Amino acid sequence: TNPLPFFVLSFIIEIKVVRCGAKWLVFHISHRVFHRKGADRMFLGEFKYSIDAKGRIFIPAKFRESLGEKFVVTRGVDLCLAVYPEEEWEKYTSKINDLPASQARRIRRFVYAGACESEVDSHGRTVIPQNLREYAGIDGDVYITGAGSYIEIWSADGWNKERELESSDEIATLMEQLGC
Repeated sequence: TNPLPFFVLSFIIEIKVVRCGAKWLVFHISHRVFHRKGADRMFLGEFKYSIDAKGRIFIPAKFRESLGEKFVVTRGVDLCLAVYPEEEWEKYTSKINDLPASQARRIRRFVYAGACESEVDSHGRTVIPQNLREYAGIDGDVYITGAGSYIEIWSADGWNKERELESSDEIATLMEQLGC
């Protein structure tokens, strides 16, 4: 009963040894980290950055580790971008792929046609392709927001409009309907 949801339980260390003449040399050492079974990552918070002339944005350090080495960026439904760690992307797309073709055809086109694999560079930035920047109206300031199991990237104007639409009464009603 560990209170830390992301506590690392074990390491597996692999050591490859090769023989060089009469001596044995360590050729390669690698390790894999395993998290507690069922530990869910949670992306929380709101961060404001600027996109540079090359279409790169800074990914908050708080999010980088949970994103992993490679992740997927695609169009979100509210004129924002959705960023999924590989594991969450697989869960998301398996739900889409399980739908009957007649229901999922437009969803597949929307999600997959706009998707791209991405990674963070050594400076903590990732490149957002031009077509995705145009879709979300991203130019200048951006907001990177946690959305639970994934991240959203908003243009400053888009995020401000979204925030204006929020009504505490509406949110309270929705939460009541969910039993929260």
